[in-house]
Amino acid sequence: MSQEKQPYYKAGFRTNSEEHQINDLPVRGEIPRWLQGRLIRNGPGMVEVDKPMRHWFDGLAMLHQFHISDGKVSYRSRYIDCEAYRTAKESGKITYSDFATDPCRSLFQKVQTVFDPAPKITDSAKVNIDQIDGKAFALGEPLMQVEFDPETLESVGVFHYGKKPGNRMTTAHPHQDNGQAYNLVVQYGPVNYYKIYGMVGEVKEVASIPVMEPAYLHSFGMSERYFIIAEFPLVVQSVKLLLRLRPFIENFQWKGNRGTRFFIIDRQTGKLKATIKTEAFFSFHHVNAFENGHELSVDLAAYPDAGIIHEYYLNRLEQKDKELPFGRMERFVFDLDKKQLKERKILSEACIELPHIDYEQYHGQSAYRYVYGCGIHPDNRQEFYNQLVKIDVQTGQHLYWHEPGLYPGEGVFVPYPDRKAEDEGLLLSVVLDVNKGQSFLLVLEAQTMKEKARAYLPHTILFGYHGAFFKQLL
Repeated sequence: MSQEKQPYYKAGFRTNSEEHQINDLPVRGEIPRWLQGRLIRNGPGMVEVDKPMRHWFDGLAMLHQFHISDGKVSYRSRYIDCEAYRTAKESGKITYSDFATDPCRSLFQKVQTVFDPAPKITDSAKVNIDQIDGKAFALGEPLMQVEFDPETLESVGVFHYGKKPGNRMTTAHPHQDNGQAYNLVVQYGPVNYYKIYGMVGEVKEVASIPVMEPAYLHSFGMSERYFIIAEFPLVVQSVKLLLRLRPFIENFQWKGNRGTRFFIIDRQTGKLKATIKTEAFFSFHHVNAFENGHELSVDLAAYPDAGIIHEYYLNRLEQKDKELPFGRMERFVFDLDKKQLKERKILSEACIELPHIDYEQYHGQSAYRYVYGCGIHPDNRQEFYNQLVKIDVQTGQHLYWHEPGLYPGEGVFVPYPDRKAEDEGLLLSVVLDVNKGQSFLLVLEAQTMKEKARAYLPHTILFGYHGAFFKQLL
């Protein structure tokens, strides 16, 4: 007898999406008239081809656009036009390796990949959305990022981190400051490197750190003066990636006795300022980093180890008796004169993932207070992320929005035009309603986490990752 599955499993993880265009969604409540723009969300849209994908981080990317104008909402969705998507549609098979899913290959085909100089790693950029140098990009961990039209969602072209050969991966969380954007690239080979690139204008390498066994890195930190690479002990021997005999993440091994190393790099010179070791932990997301004299504070959504990656396999997520590990906001304070960790502390006991701050105004600022994200309600612990949470990192207190049977995605903060406090604004999230079998755009008052409006879709949207709000057409 098969085990009973979670009620959100099929709608949230297993149903391929169709492209839609809906001009006027029914709205419950009232959306403020000043809110004018587009919320664009990214995530998997096709999760079944010739076989099902195995992990939440697998799948072919789909963009979802909620156009908000004069209190009304329209909706459009499109698959990202990339080689992995086109070949899957044409052949009816998975042909590119993903995070934890590989194509079905014979022994001969596996041997052939050893001699193939161009590894077929997915080019489906399904993780994040950002505006860089006046252009809209869908971002993923493969090296190519996809430019798209924010109005039509049609793919325009790709961004390359230079034309250098080699097996490289990047993060889906670039940083921006003073008109320049930066991202971290991990280069695998006989010698491995963590490299920081400037992305605006001529692509330029601004820092390079050689390493023996590179770690899986989903994001990095940046303060006013420093880049911060937190190297967790989930590491790989790069030859395993070059041979490509297993899916990408399954080549990595947790080596907790190594601890976690923080590489702190001077942004002006590109030189290593300090390497500071801490006890082992894992994180997907840097949240903020700021300086206070000779001290550097780094805030992350942290886990004791990398077990959270295993818990995102779909055969785990479908089970009703499993509990996801809690990610918690933690702060690491480094004394850069003494090159040592001064303090590590938990900022809140609330569970948080997919963290979001008011990046434009408060990134790199010690005065920032509020982080928004998805969490798990303590009364409904054996579920997927089922609440939105707002954490005050100065007091440790938190507010949340939660309703049984509803599963929200990342909350994107949009400030009021005339705000006087950091949290005066709205929080936008795409929510799955398993009871009604549909998803909706949720609008919350960020200060109180109270609901203002919903705009209903006639269908469901798979659980995705990140998005961005574009105040106007680019």
